[in-house]
Amino acid sequence: MFKKFTWGHGIALALGSFIAFILFMILIFPNGQQGAELVTDHYYSEELQYQDVIDAKKNADLLPEKPAFAQRAQGITITFPKSIHPDQSKIDFDMFRTNDANLDVKKSMGLDGKSSFEIPAKVLAAGSYTLKLKWKANKKPYQLDYDVQWK
Repeated sequence: MFKKFTWGHGIALALGSFIAFILFMILIFPNGQQGAELVTDHYYSEELQYQDVIDAKKNADLLPEKPAFAQRAQGITITFPKSIHPDQSKIDFDMFRTNDANLDVKKSMGLDGKSSFEIPAKVLAAGSYTLKLKWKANKKPYQLDYDVQWK
């Protein structure tokens, strides 16, 4: 059977295998890939301001008590300790969804009398989020990041 197999047949077989492999990579392989979203559409301009984020996280790490969150059927409740007094009681939060930017939630909320606020369940879809809390106290920025699994 291999008596008539010449080097020309080998080259044709190798070239055909290579073409089949390339077609597989182009046509079939991308169908199994999961979409990836950019963190932000303004990546380069926000990269230049990232030192501010580093400073805010460092300030938050030095806090003796940190805000806590609790998941309930109504939503996610974030409670600030009595020792933290945000300027104008204003808190910015981002619920960042890594796999779908359409499910991100970004708002600015005020604290109620119990030093807390709630993110309602109706704006959240089941999945993994990164909760980013941002606030200022005494004109110093603070930022905390939490991983949240909403069900």
